[in-house]
Amino acid sequence: MTHHTLNYVEFAAADLAATQAFFESAFGWQFQSYGPEYVAFCESGLEGGFFQSNLVASQAQGAPLLVLYSDDLEQTQQVVEQAGATINKAIFSFPGGRRFHFIEPSGNELAVWSDK
Repeated sequence: MTHHTLNYVEFAAADLAATQAFFESAFGWQFQSYGPEYVAFCESGLEGGFFQSNLVASQAQGAPLLVLYSDDLEQTQQVVEQAGATINKAIFSFPGGRRFHFIEPSGNELAVWSDK
């Protein structure tokens, strides 16, 4: 751990099991359950967790947008869709790369970008 760096992120999740299954399948994240209302994840670049709640994080509501990196954006989008996410912003270009946004099974919005 490094002083004053981002270390952990937490998300609300209405369906912990579905959210865990999605991130395991799509991205290979590892999980540790801490009871029926909390599950932590690692092997994601930034450790964090999901807590039981009907709230969601969306960019439109002002929530921070967590953005994952991919070496192959089209392939990652396909995997994300097959794992059960909804694409809410198709691949688009921006200065420095391209990205897409998705909604995971509990309703949280994340994005994936690539510079390739």
